[in-house]
Amino acid sequence: MPAYEAGSEDLEFTGPAFLKGHGTENDFVLLPDRDGRIELTAERVRAICDRRAGIGADGVIRVAPGRNTGTGAEFFMDYWNADGSLAEMCGNGSRVFARFLVAAGWAAPGTLTFDTRAGLRTAWLGEQGPVRVDMGPVTLGGASTAAVAGRRFEGTAVDVGNPHLACLTDVPLAELDLSTAPDFDATVFPSGVNVEFVHRPAGPVAEIAMRVHERGSGETRSCGTGTVAAAAVALAADGRRAGTLGVRVPGGRVVVTVADDGTATLEGPAVLVAVGRLDATLWPDAG
Repeated sequence: MPAYEAGSEDLEFTGPAFLKGHGTENDFVLLPDRDGRIELTAERVRAICDRRAGIGADGVIRVAPGRNTGTGAEFFMDYWNADGSLAEMCGNGSRVFARFLVAAGWAAPGTLTFDTRAGLRTAWLGEQGPVRVDMGPVTLGGASTAAVAGRRFEGTAVDVGNPHLACLTDVPLAELDLSTAPDFDATVFPSGVNVEFVHRPAGPVAEIAMRVHERGSGETRSCGTGTVAAAAVALAADGRRAGTLGVRVPGGRVVVTVADDGTATLEGPAVLVAVGRLDATLWPDAG
């Protein structure tokens, strides 16, 4: 490689090079920016993520140089939601981020550590196959509720570096209309919240199912931090502090492991599907 340079010869597009990738169909546009020259804005992110007039994605990831914060991390995962808002962390995006670093030759297979707004994260991966990512601490909070189409769901607040409300429910997940954001208590979640609806079979379980409405992106096919939040709440309902659960989402399946110390890992696919260069129409001026 680097693969991101391929396919752009003789084209006159003036925007930066990009890749498209996904983790369990939670999809992202990646902007390689090793020299730190790309300036992202909310307007630019919204234009790129537009599924009819743009590339289409749940978010944009700028693969940026380290922030010189004393961590020693060579790369920073600069993640933006589809609506142009900043996010602290993205579990599926972090796997795709790590997959790019290895595929482009910017990092060697094995163990690599990078920086996010939620702190340092470590990934373990080979040249191909699934990627496992350290998701940091998972903290269960208090009870709260979400409402969808007038139906109220009891849930538990969860901090996975970003805010979640995981709601265990017996309602068939396919019946839920997540085309609009669920109502939630803004006094509990003043910066918004990702809301997960989780089906957990009765008794000790090895796998749960989940749908999610993500803050700033709408319903997505998967949410990495959301699967961690869902697994932690499902384990707690089973009387367990730690354990491993498969989490089935509309876009596929991941595996979450919560350790005794409250930290978690997330393992699943990370796929790069396209490379190219943005046209000026997808790179509007800020303002």
